[in-house]
Amino acid sequence: MSLLKLVGVLLDYPRDELWEHGGELLAAADDPALPSARRKALAGFVRDLLATDPLEAQDRWLSTFDRGRSMSLLLFEHIHGESRDRGQAMVDLLETYRKNGFELDAKELPDYLPLVLEYLAQRPPAEARDWLTHVSHIVSLLAARAGERSNPYAVLFETLLEIAGGKFDLRALRQRASEEPRDDTPEAMDRLWEEEVVRFGAEAPQDNCTPSTRRPATVQRQVQP
Repeated sequence: MSLLKLVGVLLDYPRDELWEHGGELLAAADDPALPSARRKALAGFVRDLLATDPLEAQDRWLSTFDRGRSMSLLLFEHIHGESRDRGQAMVDLLETYRKNGFELDAKELPDYLPLVLEYLAQRPPAEARDWLTHVSHIVSLLAARAGERSNPYAVLFETLLEIAGGKFDLRALRQRASEEPRDDTPEAMDRLWEEEVVRFGAEAPQDNCTPSTRRPATVQRQVQP
């Protein structure tokens, strides 16, 4: 398993079968391409995840990524928000996938970060690093927000920044994150729900790509030769 594939699997919603492949995950975390300290941190994340009850791990994932937008794993949500530009960006990304033989077998948003990493794991290393460089401003904010919240998922975002080779002042970004209003509190979620009821009600036009929930659907993907 490649390093990008590993990070994608670990960032995805932790389904029960993940615990069946613990040895493979730990082996992939010990990648010599990473500095020893980063390998140790990544392996520690894997061990902690495997030692956690699946239901508890799933609840932690939902609490981290499914409440509010600041930690969303949908990349275009951070770039385009709810604008129509997001729909076109989705179409363009899907076309890129298809041109390179990467097919989605179920309805899934193409900008979902674990899916993007699965695609990049099958591309040439230079191309994968270029992609990561282009989204590293988003990944660095996710790393900073997770770090400021003492969330263990921070190590995964930091690993992606390490692979991309960029230099980011995570301390400054964490300070910035600490000053942001939280959008994952019950009060913030209530406000968001009220807004989305209006925006996505039955009377709303169906011309957007925003899902009613950020929890990923179970998908099966295959790479065509």
